[in-house]
Amino acid sequence: MAVNIPGIIAIVIFYLLILGIGLWAARRGAQKNPDGPESEDVMLAGRDIGLVVGMFTMTATWVGGGYINGSAEVVFDPAQGFIWCQAPFGFAISLVLGGLFFAKKMRSEGYVTMLDPFHKRYGERMGGLLFIPALLGELFWSAAILSALGHLWGCHMLGKLFVFSVQY
Repeated sequence: MAVNIPGIIAIVIFYLLILGIGLWAARRGAQKNPDGPESEDVMLAGRDIGLVVGMFTMTATWVGGGYINGSAEVVFDPAQGFIWCQAPFGFAISLVLGGLFFAKKMRSEGYVTMLDPFHKRYGERMGGLLFIPALLGELFWSAAILSALGHLWGCHMLGKLFVFSVQY
């Protein structure tokens, strides 16, 4: 089985570029706040991220390997086709509705996560209980992205052995 050298080089360059941007941003943040950033500043970029960077960040957050693979699989299936590919429309509608109805209120209240209003209103026990579905969603979403990364490396680069080791 042949190894795709240009593909490996492209992916290594891509990840080095991501690492370089992260290091640059870390240095830039350290220059702004020499005492070190607080956790909220790290998570929210000081609430000063800008519209364009915010749009790219939301896109990168929502559109991952699971989204790409799942959408392609549904569209490719002749029994389902494009009409059953609901992810792009559902994601877009939820982002627009969330921005229109919730963003201003959450920003003015200083909330960091979607669970903060529930935690504030119903207490720590309900906040902790509602954390469980959010945690499971993130866990399965991360698994889908790692699976997609394994398929990328396995199908195009190193063969099925790597895919098997990443998935299992």
